[in-house]
Parts: sequence; C-alpha cells; structure tokens
Amino acid sequence: MIRKILATLALVTPLLFAGAVKAENPQHLKQLLSTGECRNCNLVGANLSGAHLIGADLRGANLQGANLKEANLEGADLTGAILKKANLTAALLSNVNFKQANMDEANLSQAQIFDSNVYQASMNNMNITDAKIFHTGIGVGGPAQYIPDWD
Repeated sequence: MIRKILATLALVTPLLFAGAVKAENPQHLKQLLSTGECRNCNLVGANLSGAHLIGADLRGANLQGANLKEANLEGADLTGAILKKANLTAALLSNVNFKQANMDEANLSQAQIFDSNVYQASMNNMNITDAKIFHTGIGVGGPAQYIPDWD
C-alpha cells in the first residue's frame, strides 16, 4: 500500500509544480537584454513587456507565449522566430523582419506595424484588432507577401 502511495506521489508531484516553472532560459534572456542578440534562443513565455529591443537579432528564437506588450522592436530581425500566442499588444513594430516567422494566434491588437516584412510568415488566427498597419502585407484572407515600396 505504501509503495502505491509513493509511486502516485512520484508521478503527481512534478505536475503540481509545472505551472511555477519558467520555460525561458535565464541566460538567453540576460543575453538578449544586455547585447540585443539572441539567435535561436529559448524565450518561451518570457516577460519582455515594455522592453526596448530596437534592432534586436532574434532570428530563429522561440518566443512562444512571450509577453512583448508595449515593446519597441523597431528594426528587429525575427526571421524564422516562433511567436505563436505571443502578446504584442500595443508593440511598436517598424521595419521588423518577420520573414518565415510563426505568428499563429499572436495578439497584435493596438500594435503599430510599419514597413515590416512578413513574407512566408504564418499568421493563422492572429489578432490585429485596432492595429495600425502600413506598407506591410497583413490583411484578411490569403497568405501575406512582402512587396517592396520602390517609390
């Protein structure tokens, strides 16, 4: 009987603490904030709310579920990044490279998205309510394509 109880506790205990464990790699977060570069980093669920990430190199980074509310990502390179379910509410996204990024279910409500490259980005069920979008191929229906403005 005691063995069954111990076995059950061994299986259940990790589940009790699963919500308290942070998914992002603390070293990766520190690297990003100190250098502005974090290629292929694990930033899952990271809190970057209000962060100044101007020109940040986040190519291939995993930002799934990250909080980027009101973050400044001007000129950032997010090529191939995973932004699935990320919160980009009211973020400044000017000249951002989202090429081949996964932005499925991301919240971009009230974001300012100007002159950004979304070529081959996945944007299923993305929230763009009240977002300001200029010279960026985000729209309702169909895949996005980046068409440079040569004028």
